[in-house]
Amino acid sequence: MPQDQQPTINNQQSATGVALRWSGHTDRGRVRKNNEDTFLALSINNREVYYLGKIGEGIIHANDYLFAVSDGMGGAMAGEFASRITVEKITRMFPSFLKRMAHSQEETKEDAVHQLLKELFTEIHRALLFLGSSYDECQGMGATLSLCWFRSDRIYFAHIGDSRIYHLPQTGGIQQLSEDDTHVGWLFRQGTLSERETKNHPRRSCLQKALGADYQFITPQVGSFSFHPGDRILLCTDGVTEEVFDNQLIDILASHKDKSPSQHLVEEVVMRSGRDNSTAMVIEVDTFNSSCIFRSIDA
Repeated sequence: MPQDQQPTINNQQSATGVALRWSGHTDRGRVRKNNEDTFLALSINNREVYYLGKIGEGIIHANDYLFAVSDGMGGAMAGEFASRITVEKITRMFPSFLKRMAHSQEETKEDAVHQLLKELFTEIHRALLFLGSSYDECQGMGATLSLCWFRSDRIYFAHIGDSRIYHLPQTGGIQQLSEDDTHVGWLFRQGTLSERETKNHPRRSCLQKALGADYQFITPQVGSFSFHPGDRILLCTDGVTEEVFDNQLIDILASHKDKSPSQHLVEEVVMRSGRDNSTAMVIEVDTFNSSCIFRSIDA
């Protein structure tokens, strides 16, 4: 299927693998005039890329799954442009990366994946720097990026900026996997500031690293972990986490009722404040018997 189409699929697949359910939602909020956030859901292999809808379910079998959120920055429409470029570069580059990784001579496949993700971030960084230096209206444009790649029984993640990746294990609790690339985030990790103090700090949004944005070098955070049935992964921009504490995320996601968890979370954040663009993606890991419905709904 061409990668410029937005499919709606509803067919039966018989295979073995891991079942996933996902949802994504974004809102410009009640203050900003435009939405500089973008999210992405893909089913990928070394030949093709399939755009997935905002809500869907499927299995990890012949294809991998990739989910990402990006928060753009820059004057006028440059921030919106930056986040869109970021996710488009992911879509265009991944099939060729997968082909190369299949023939990689790295010591382990995990080393190959981590190197691939670092290269991906570097290529996006270069593209944003080039556009920023070539056009006045794009000067200083940049973006955060938080990405999760579901492959076999592991999640590989990569991150830069202050969007976040959370792991909500089936056993309970919540863990922030990504590290905020801010001085305030570093102070929090050192135990100097409490979570409440970070939310009220005047420099909480001052990034130390991002894609583009005139940063000369980047060093994205990369990692991986095994996942289990019942686990959930949350990717979100800082517009979400500025308004709620980590333990509140658990309660909000558990009370989504007739809405998707991502829509319920974003709408809750906008209702509380709506000062910033807010975007969330929620991916739930599930089990299945011998078959699973693959559905992708662009709604």
